[in-house]
Amino acid sequence: MGALVIGFAFMVAAVFVALAVVGLVFKIALRLLLLPLLLLKFIVLGVTMLVIGPVLFAVGLVAFLVVGLTLAVPLLPLAALAAIVWLLVRPSRRPAVA
Repeated sequence: MGALVIGFAFMVAAVFVALAVVGLVFKIALRLLLLPLLLLKFIVLGVTMLVIGPVLFAVGLVAFLVVGLTLAVPLLPLAALAAIVWLLVRPSRRPAVA
């Protein structure tokens, strides 16, 4: 009984390997057949990115500035307070001897 199970397991493994090899050959043939379409896809994508890329850059830059200012505006009172403290604390003249 054990030899039958082992033989069946080897048979299933052989079928899986054969199907994998056939699938690999089919996949390689299909990729070679569709290679011109893949190259055309890369060319179209490159041209599209040349047109859309600067627009996306400008939109990203505007979004960055808007988010940065939105986060910085609540800190303006603290910056004003720090500037006032700095003006009060800094010496008005340089010392003669360091």
